[in-house]
Amino acid sequence: MASVDDLHGNPHVDRYLETNGDEGYEWNGTQILILFTIGRKSGEQRRHALIFRTWGENAYLVVASKGGTDAPPAWYVNLQANPEAEIQVKGERFPVRARVASDDEKSAMWARMTEVWPDYDDYQTKTSRVIPVVVLERA
Repeated sequence: MASVDDLHGNPHVDRYLETNGDEGYEWNGTQILILFTIGRKSGEQRRHALIFRTWGENAYLVVASKGGTDAPPAWYVNLQANPEAEIQVKGERFPVRARVASDDEKSAMWARMTEVWPDYDDYQTKTSRVIPVVVLERA
């Protein structure tokens, strides 16, 4: 069985959900939540393991980086079409509403995210796309 730090994509999501985050919440020195979105074309539920930080008492930050590619991640496009989603943090799953951080908020939020994943700064240099910070607020 692969080390949790070696897991990516669906295998990471599966292990996280099977263990309520006992395996997969801690990942490569940071923490992971599972985001559940509805596919904008398929209408099917999609699941994504994402690095996050809390923001205030009822919000969670994620970064729509996709490693600095010019196209945004599918989960971000799905949230643009339907901002109602769910997240699971360890064993707790609950509804959230997604929004993009405002220009006034983004600097502080970006700094909070790069504290745990400095590669986000590198990703931004790889693309002309402005990489958004997404705020997931408890619904």
